[in-house]
Amino acid sequence: MKIRNDFTNKNIAAVIIGRNEGQRLIDCLKSLIKSISIIIYVDSGSTDNSVESARSLGVHVLPLDMTTPFTAARARNEGADYLMQQYPTLEFIQFVDGDCEVQQHWIQNAEKFLTENSEYAVVCGRRRERFPERSVYNQLCDIEWDTPIGDALACGGDALIRTDAFNQVDGYNGVLIAGEEPEMCFRLRLQGWKIRRIEEEMTLHDASMTKVGQWWNRARRAGYAYASSYSLHGSTTEKFRRKELLSIIFWVLILPSAVLLLSLYKFVYIFLFLVYPIQIIRIAIKFYDKRLGFKLALFYGTSTVIAKWPQLLGILKFGMNKLSGKNGRLIEYK
Repeated sequence: MKIRNDFTNKNIAAVIIGRNEGQRLIDCLKSLIKSISIIIYVDSGSTDNSVESARSLGVHVLPLDMTTPFTAARARNEGADYLMQQYPTLEFIQFVDGDCEVQQHWIQNAEKFLTENSEYAVVCGRRRERFPERSVYNQLCDIEWDTPIGDALACGGDALIRTDAFNQVDGYNGVLIAGEEPEMCFRLRLQGWKIRRIEEEMTLHDASMTKVGQWWNRARRAGYAYASSYSLHGSTTEKFRRKELLSIIFWVLILPSAVLLLSLYKFVYIFLFLVYPIQIIRIAIKFYDKRLGFKLALFYGTSTVIAKWPQLLGILKFGMNKLSGKNGRLIEYK
């Protein structure tokens, strides 16, 4: 099957990755077909009708070889490589996760920004949660997506990327099982490129997260990502991801150990554990606004502090894999 080519704009293409996304994938593809003519869907072993749905919409499907361990980074790279071989004059690639719907004017606005600002390699916009009201965990994701506008250190899974910059750093690190977008952006910044988040609606994301176990695995994956990224770039001037690692180690290991030891000397020191609820309240106050309400802000603060425990497990998992020479397996929350 050929890639869609019934539009005239051959400067921009899209890579969508996914597995068993069902209706979410159909919504994603339909949102892109309106504004991009060259679209490829990279499927990582779906057992539902994802492949058939994509093909029925005229979208080219690239099935991943699942005998090699899957990573989102590898899927994006293979999609991008295929597109650039077929269309060597491509200037931009829009990467989209299959559980996201692209907003109507995003492609036009993003392409305009990169065309007019040659020093930027990546542009991203507002990613919002589609159904924040369905669970408090979805609401946490919605808060997480609400990042500052302006120059940024990194983008997420949805972003428009300049192909020249992408090729300069050899794309995503295909071995990483998480955190591949910030890691690639780090390497882009080392080459002098900039990343920008603009005040434009970009995508609607469907986390579909309703259980505490999903939240736990997502946090564990974040810890693994911090550790693997630090292992790659921790010795650089920026000390990439060191701050996140030290924060986790401090709150989960150093502080409680110190309090317990002090309380053996004088029991009154046990009240130093109050620093945890104080930290939760501090974060809640920082993120409180009328839109969230204090109850949700308090839950966000609680989640931020407690998440450091599963994050530590992710760090330890990375350490064990590195010592044993094993490649990490994908940590999924859906």
